[in-house]
Amino acid sequence: MLFEFTRRSGAPSLFNDGRTFHVDHISRFGDDRRPIDVSHLIDSSYGYHSSRELRWHLAERFGLTPNAVALREAH
Repeated sequence: MLFEFTRRSGAPSLFNDGRTFHVDHISRFGDDRRPIDVSHLIDSSYGYHSSRELRWHLAERFGLTPNAVALREAH
């Protein structure tokens, strides 16, 4: 399942001395390749440390394996 997201900068993280990011908008692409807004299904205040963490979160949310989730960042 393909997801496309737009990030916005977050605060410095004490966890890994890096910066986090928040998801501003995220869409899921269905079989007809049209984007479906699923932004309301995630916590927009959560600070992700990596796109990998976001991928795992989406897999859990949609009942998929992480390998079944593809992510791309909108620019």
